[in-house]
Amino acid sequence: MNFALILFIALAATGGVWLLDVLLFKRRRAPDAREPMLVEYARSFFPVILIVFGLRSFLVEPFKIPSGSMMPTLLIGDFILVNKYTYGIRLPVVNQKIVQLNDPQRGDVVVFRYPADTSLDYIKRVIGVPGDRVEYRDKQLIINGKPVAAQHTGTYSYVGNGLNYVTAMVYDESLNDQGHTMMTEPGKPSVFPPQVTDFPFHENCSYNADGEGFACTVPAGHYFVMGDNRDASNDSRYWGFVPDRNIVGKAFFIWMNFDEFSRIGTRIR
Repeated sequence: MNFALILFIALAATGGVWLLDVLLFKRRRAPDAREPMLVEYARSFFPVILIVFGLRSFLVEPFKIPSGSMMPTLLIGDFILVNKYTYGIRLPVVNQKIVQLNDPQRGDVVVFRYPADTSLDYIKRVIGVPGDRVEYRDKQLIINGKPVAAQHTGTYSYVGNGLNYVTAMVYDESLNDQGHTMMTEPGKPSVFPPQVTDFPFHENCSYNADGEGFACTVPAGHYFVMGDNRDASNDSRYWGFVPDRNIVGKAFFIWMNFDEFSRIGTRIR
């Protein structure tokens, strides 16, 4: 569902009705005549819709986490806020950037339109920026030939697909000198080659047939993203790079989780 488009249509409809009444119909009514109900509703709802549309389009947008691909950083049921202007100002609905501000950096958690179906919103962590050589071999992330530091900090258990109980190894990983948590499952390969699709710039990547690793060079204007739940994430390993035009914004804050109130007010890192 394109909620921005729905808001825009509602904004245009209520504003149009109100404007037509002011310019045309109001002059034809008797001074003591009651305002039509349609006009009354349009006049009442237009400012509210305008404020919501403006905030959601240019400042912050709420999202709900639907899957466990970003665990343990983000859990299913987290309601998050996404900064819409940190990477630039975009026209709503068409998502066309008109003012360039900052570029996504390694380690940023970003919401973006899924390249294979832009009606879907995905959330992942930026691992590689344009020009980077990203390698992932035997669960070790390597950027431009340098292994990324990852310190084991414990384990994390959760109920996975098929109601199976999963215990993963948790690490504190550092990208651009900023730490974040990620986890892997012992015994699982770094990538499942049969699940890799024929995505744009596929020639920039090479995969080991045994699933023990891959290497990709990020093309200009694109980003390589991965989930923090490395072995349960459908990400750039499988469907390729995220174009800059697909970026929605940077996730920065958890404002609600009805199952775990302790997560309310948590900053996303």
